[in-house]
Amino acid sequence: MRILVADDEKMKRVTLAQDLADQGHEVVTAADGLEALERLKAERFDVVITDLKMPKLDGIELLKQIKRDPTVDTEVIIMTAYGSIPLAVEAGKLGAYDFVTKPFRNEDIFPLLAQIQAARRPCPPGRRATLESASENIDQTVIGQSAAMQRVRRMIEICVRSDANVLLYGETGTGKDLIAAAIHRNSPRRACPFVKVGCTLFPSQLIESELYGHERGSFTGADQRRPGRFELAEGGTLYLDDVDDIPMEHQAKLLRAIEEKIFERVGGTTPIRANVRIVASTKKNLLEKVACGTFRQDLYYRLDVLRVNIPPLRERREDIPLLAQHLLRRIAPDQPVSLEASAVEVLQRHDWPGNVRELFHVLQRAYLVGSGVISGDLLLAEIDGLSQHLSPAPCSFQATIQKTERELLESALQAAGGNKNAAAAALGMKPSTFRDKLAKYGLL
Repeated sequence: MRILVADDEKMKRVTLAQDLADQGHEVVTAADGLEALERLKAERFDVVITDLKMPKLDGIELLKQIKRDPTVDTEVIIMTAYGSIPLAVEAGKLGAYDFVTKPFRNEDIFPLLAQIQAARRPCPPGRRATLESASENIDQTVIGQSAAMQRVRRMIEICVRSDANVLLYGETGTGKDLIAAAIHRNSPRRACPFVKVGCTLFPSQLIESELYGHERGSFTGADQRRPGRFELAEGGTLYLDDVDDIPMEHQAKLLRAIEEKIFERVGGTTPIRANVRIVASTKKNLLEKVACGTFRQDLYYRLDVLRVNIPPLRERREDIPLLAQHLLRRIAPDQPVSLEASAVEVLQRHDWPGNVRELFHVLQRAYLVGSGVISGDLLLAEIDGLSQHLSPAPCSFQATIQKTERELLESALQAAGGNKNAAAAALGMKPSTFRDKLAKYGLL
């Protein structure tokens, strides 16, 4: 590929250009942003690797100039110092392909260039048709014509064209999982796996093994080598659901895997390359968690390159009639359903604290009870019944302890893939004690 390297730091500019040339690329250099812009006017480049802060014209302005012409097919990689990461994140929203934090090894750029090069290879006719249908697929996922959902749709389209990391922010039930899958399904990585990690499901002792895998004998119960989610997602997308639940002590290793694209299995020493794209989701304000010291700032900036803010249903009530019809087609694909006008009014008045997920369950119950005819009175009864179901009477102290203990046992057993010894070790229990408790709750 033809690459333009723009950096006012001569040593970095020269060494990076030399290493890229050794990889077979044709490389041109520029000592500042203005010189880079003049080069771009005179010649065509596949990739521009530019420093963020330069004299005469900085990296942000250079990026804007490049992206101003929609006919120019040039990707931009930003080089930035740690203190300027917020500006680099902003550059991602303006169309930069990715950013690397100084100081970095020149070979850290190579995987990014390989991804760009792979995306530029001619597509076979079948794949070209798939790319052309991306907008249609997104429309099938993002239901609604409100201004808020139009913004969501536009951001998804940007995410599909980029390989930058994505952060999905929204309340429970707003459809973060569906949007994450849609981004992968319409991206150049679609032929490779989409792997989801529910970060809230795993105890702190098991999250590292779940993400990176483990070697045989690395802990009690690890009787064979097991690949982690990073390996399983190789070449594709790793979806970190509820990323805010990853404990602080494990965030440094996650940052390294994302930033340097390398990790080791638990109990191993062999570095493994991580060619994955990260899509993360959260229902919490990560900046508040950063301020409280429970989430790393550098990890936050690595995740929040492209952000999709998904609005709650109460903020887009005008979308509810269209969304209800869409959900009813899923509930009863081959059966006629009558949604009366009074029912639509009830749907639009309700605040939907559970968002689209709650709407789906209410419609499903109303369809079954009403035998295909959904009235306003029926919906009021179903919504009232669901609210009572979601607000149970307070449990006794002992019942709460038992419920929590059972959930912890189930989570550990699930995270260990059914291996009782490994689950017991993760919880710091003797295997015999663990089995006794499983028997107590009928989980054997």
